[in-house]
Amino acid sequence: GFANYTLDKPLHFWINDALMAVFFFVVGLEIKRSILVGELASPKQAALPVVAAIGGMAIPAALYAALNVGGEGSSGWGIPMATDIAFSLGVLALLGSRIPISLKVFLTAFAIVDDIGAVAVIALFYTDEVAWANVVVAVGLLGVLGLLNWLGVRLAVVYTILGIGVWLSFLTSGIHATVAGILIAATIPSSVRIDPREFVEHGRAMLDQFERGIRRTHGDHATIEQSAAVEELERACMDVESPLQQLEHDLHPWVAFVVMPVFALANAGVALDGGLLDALSGRVALGVLIGLIIGKQLGIFAFAWLAIQTGIAVKPNGVTWRQIYGISWLGGIGFTMSIFITGLALDGEELVSESKLAIFVASLICGAVGWWILRTPYRGGAERELAKKKDIAAPEDEGSYNCNE
Repeated sequence: GFANYTLDKPLHFWINDALMAVFFFVVGLEIKRSILVGELASPKQAALPVVAAIGGMAIPAALYAALNVGGEGSSGWGIPMATDIAFSLGVLALLGSRIPISLKVFLTAFAIVDDIGAVAVIALFYTDEVAWANVVVAVGLLGVLGLLNWLGVRLAVVYTILGIGVWLSFLTSGIHATVAGILIAATIPSSVRIDPREFVEHGRAMLDQFERGIRRTHGDHATIEQSAAVEELERACMDVESPLQQLEHDLHPWVAFVVMPVFALANAGVALDGGLLDALSGRVALGVLIGLIIGKQLGIFAFAWLAIQTGIAVKPNGVTWRQIYGISWLGGIGFTMSIFITGLALDGEELVSESKLAIFVASLICGAVGWWILRTPYRGGAERELAKKKDIAAPEDEGSYNCNE
């Protein structure tokens, strides 16, 4: 045990508190990378997704709260705030080259900001009693991790051992243990051992060494010099990539194909005493449905429009208002994150099942509508005129061709 706290827990605990901590750790790595070199690296880049995410959290929460004020499910206002970044990007991927890169960047950025908001809500509002002594231990261990980062320590085993200590401290503190994942990720080193120019020069030298050995090779076997060049090139490839990038790359497939499916299977069960319509007509279900379907797309689009119109942010190049509206619908895919918050916010199997069912329905509707809007781009005035000219020109061209024939 840890401070009289035993880890004799059921499978559901290990999935929701341990595996999901790994999920949030990867989310934390994505957030740190985005802030350092990605979509949130500059105020100008970050303004639009940050404002859009604020709208996408505030409006759904307000709609849910208004429908459930004074009811059993009043504490569930955080459920429709969440966006499932993996599933929303998955729907966007189905559209392929129809979608400009700048639009994918916008969705990724506001979903990351949304994740930050979700973690803050979990830590601040879905925590009961807090054992502050254990919080102090967690903060102390995080301080040690930060110091190791500053000193240039890159050993994964050191960060793993101390990270487990942080997780245990949060687990026994009363604050949800998944918050540890985000905070541990913030301490992972993001620096590289060699800069890109040095890597290019060193890499070319190793390739030249390998090429010189080709004349002395026998069959398909590499010479000792060639093997040494390959090993040195592998080391250089490791040194030019930060531990943060390496971990994000290595863990992402595990999170996408193991953690999230296992979480979905363990938490997707819905127990219905009555019919489907009865379950969806409850106050909790209506709050989730309206929050995700109406609140998300309204909040994201309206706040994005206001930010651009007031000059706080600029519209991404090559992106139309219709596409921003389509992305706003994809923000309503709550799924994994919303289900996770449901387990923290609501008590009673009936309310939890009601919320989960509403999340499934709302996520499907938002995904389908968003996909349809983005798949069928609106033709503006110039595009309509061009289409008319093509339609008029086509019969003439066809007629002249037949006459010549």
